[in-house]
Amino acid sequence: MDSSESKNTKQNSSSSWLAFCSSFQCFPTKISSSKSSSPPLSENEHDISKKALLQPRKPGGWKAMPFVLGNETFERLASIGLLANFMVFLLTQFHMDQVVASNVLNIWSGVTNFSPLVGAYVSDSHLGKFTTIAFASLATFMGMVTLTLVASLPQLHPPKCNVQAHQCIGPTKSQFGVLALGLGLLSIGASGIRPCSLPFGVDQFDANTEEGRKGINSFFNWYYTSFTAVLIIALTLVVYIQDSVSWAWGFGIPTMLMLCSIVLFFVGTRFYVYVKPEGSVFSGIAQVIVGAFKKRKMKLPHDAEEDVGHTDGVYYDPPLKGVVLRKLPLTNQLRFFNKAALITEGEVLPDGTSSNPWRLSSIQRVEETKCLFKVIPIWASGIICFTAMAQQGTFTVSQASKMNRHLGPNFQIPVGSLGVISMITIGIWLPIYDRVIVPHIRKITKIEGGITLLQRMGIGIVFSVLSMIVAGLVERMRRASAIAYPDTPMTVFWLAPQLMLMGFAEAFNIIGQIEFYNKEFPESMSSVANSLLSCTMAGASYLSAVVVNVVHETTGTHGRPDWLTKDINAGRVENFYFLIAGLGVLNFGYFLWISRRYIYKSRVRIDDEKSDFDVELNVVMKH
Repeated sequence: MDSSESKNTKQNSSSSWLAFCSSFQCFPTKISSSKSSSPPLSENEHDISKKALLQPRKPGGWKAMPFVLGNETFERLASIGLLANFMVFLLTQFHMDQVVASNVLNIWSGVTNFSPLVGAYVSDSHLGKFTTIAFASLATFMGMVTLTLVASLPQLHPPKCNVQAHQCIGPTKSQFGVLALGLGLLSIGASGIRPCSLPFGVDQFDANTEEGRKGINSFFNWYYTSFTAVLIIALTLVVYIQDSVSWAWGFGIPTMLMLCSIVLFFVGTRFYVYVKPEGSVFSGIAQVIVGAFKKRKMKLPHDAEEDVGHTDGVYYDPPLKGVVLRKLPLTNQLRFFNKAALITEGEVLPDGTSSNPWRLSSIQRVEETKCLFKVIPIWASGIICFTAMAQQGTFTVSQASKMNRHLGPNFQIPVGSLGVISMITIGIWLPIYDRVIVPHIRKITKIEGGITLLQRMGIGIVFSVLSMIVAGLVERMRRASAIAYPDTPMTVFWLAPQLMLMGFAEAFNIIGQIEFYNKEFPESMSSVANSLLSCTMAGASYLSAVVVNVVHETTGTHGRPDWLTKDINAGRVENFYFLIAGLGVLNFGYFLWISRRYIYKSRVRIDDEKSDFDVELNVVMKH
């Protein structure tokens, strides 16, 4: 967490943005220059004024929360509501077949989920969280306006299908270009909002006080509570408006909510704390990699104990600066990176700084880099698991569109609302798991969470495989029923089992990943920890696009349509599900192999009275 000393207001490097912010009282008023007509300050007055400027601004705390949480709530409701039913929009309004629509969603989702890495770097190194969120919110709003115009103006989307002639005209290049522009602006907005919104809320509390720490915990609770409420509203009310009223209103309402989010965000500027950007951890990681490569021919101390126990004069270990509160000890894992911290003649200046950061990095930077490289194999195992989850928004939608969705004589469930089943499963299961199951398992395993985080992630992978198997079996039944009894389609609730199993997969794997990343990374790498889950989603989107296209190009033989043909009743979507399940089984074997070799940084057993620091040292000496 950030210390109170870091919560100083800052001046932005952009003069135009500084002028804009001054009208909203973003930053404190500057001292008058020597050309001012005011009389010069005495020496004592000058010292007092200087001390006043150096004093940290008091955190806004709960005074800022109505604006921070209000901005978050409106923004999420707008973006999720806009895109919750987007697959249906591409199929029905842009007349794309399901493979093309799936590719559009997968590619856009991949770009959007990778973009927070860029936003985190820009925020940490240059603009700061407030400015990054401000620009990103404006980009999101412009993207939503663009998509609302696409849905509203006839010239920006294809004409309606001629039902009698069985003819549907697809989008022109210009129409597809406008659609891509809107999605691109949304990706730019996500790059700034996703990595900065939660840390910006945390910045409003002073983590050095008990009241501030309690405020942070309450903020997390309110943050995720509002997120769950937004998901339910977006997947029900907004999707219903899109399906039953009009797409123009269905997109226009989220756009207006996004405008409310921006207004609320700027109204609260006088209450915010603005943390000065102190540089991105990504730059430090790159410097360690380059420095270790440049010194690749140098030899490290042969004795492992000497390597970790005698660092003075051998390895560069300066005092910590900025928001980092705890120094990481040098370890013998991934020892090649230790070369980046080896001191050679002339590399340390008289003031103790490195003369060339791209050749000499601190032990802290080296160990931060090791944390990332240790986690990468675990991170990779989540991609196929997320690939299974991604089908809820693509081919599951296609299945539901061919099923009986009536709930009573006058109401039809929107296909985009079926994801609520997974959410309800998560909402019911998590309290039972946390309050009933974990305490009982903890007594047996002596592990704080009942089971280790890697075990939790592995269970999630198993549930994702089971979900795909069930999805394939249900689709085989649905297709056979649709062919035999075209006038009496199966009820859509046959999809509930696969969605419930996917809810269990999310409850175990996704939440396990979030906790794993945040516990295994030091506090200085919180931006990386919060970005890795998005990167997993991005990798899953790209993998899904590759698998879909390979299946589409290779399965249509001997005059038969391919598995993923536009007419789902003529295809074999169940085989596609079984293929993903097979990949999941292979992925589970890979996960078991790498997880057995992983050494935790954080303490996992509650019967161990030693500190985390002592546990780390003991693990290092043993390995």
